Amino acid sequence: MLLVLLFAACSGDDSDPVAAPLDLDSETHIQIAVHNWSSQRVSAEVIGTILQTAGYTVDLVQADTRAVYQSMCDGEIDIVHEVWEGPFGLAFEEQVDKGCVLDWATHSAVTREDWWYPSYVGELCPGLPDWNALDECAVLFGSQENPSRGRFLTGPLNWLKGDEQRVAALQMNFDVIHMESAGALFEELESAVANRTPIVLFNWTPSYIEFIHDGSFVEFPSFEEECPIDPSWGDNSALTHDCGNPSNGYLKMAISQRLPERWPLAADLIARIDLTNEMLASMAALVDVGGLEPAEAAATWMAANPAIIALWTG
Repeated sequence: MLLVLLFAACSGDDSDPVAAPLDLDSETHIQIAVHNWSSQRVSAEVIGTILQTAGYTVDLVQADTRAVYQSMCDGEIDIVHEVWEGPFGLAFEEQVDKGCVLDWATHSAVTREDWWYPSYVGELCPGLPDWNALDECAVLFGSQENPSRGRFLTGPLNWLKGDEQRVAALQMNFDVIHMESAGALFEELESAVANRTPIVLFNWTPSYIEFIHDGSFVEFPSFEEECPIDPSWGDNSALTHDCGNPSNGYLKMAISQRLPERWPLAADLIARIDLTNEMLASMAALVDVGGLEPAEAAATWMAANPAIIALWTG
């Protein structure tokens, strides 16, 4: 379903178009991509509000996380403000190399998403965070239905994290179990922590979880660009994904080629927006813990951080 949040405003500068009527118009509106995780949805609202206040008309448009970079080349999206290196780096860099997507800024935030366990699990499985130790402890994570194999909990199938490929490539004694949502995934975590039950699950940083629970990422063979695309790379010469995800991934701001040409002041403005792990975790917590809608969370966060907004807007 297409989610569109429209803001109306007038530009006071002749180099940027005056606002168009309230309709979805990619020719006269700045298009900001909206994805399906909380920090991104809240920060999209924050950036949209900043641009609205500066005098622009903005559409927030639900977009596929990988196809969005082609959409930028097609003139349908102008801003993707959370480009995570691990899951999206290849798709992003491919379009940057073509010249139709611009690598506009690198945020201070450092990203990682991978298998993760709460700290008490390390006491139950000596040798962690090494993945070999985890595999040797697989039965700790078994279920009543299949006690001989561990359960790794991850998000919906459409997250496309490659966990099944990794389990196969590394010949791990684990089954990948998909939860229906991030909320369901973290409900399992809360239940396990309350009962000190062994659990290993997909997690990421920045995330509000890191401010609530101590834990560690599992350390797999180090990521290199060839790992997900070249079977000959790594210990398993027949399969891809015999590695972990990037452990110190970038978080970038991508913009369309047309944005600085049509709206140069807007392009300059968003280049000053610098997101940190703490900022994004606090934004996500307003939704995932506080229960606010993204627009409400954005307004709350901006009201609590006027110095940051002033720094970004000059």
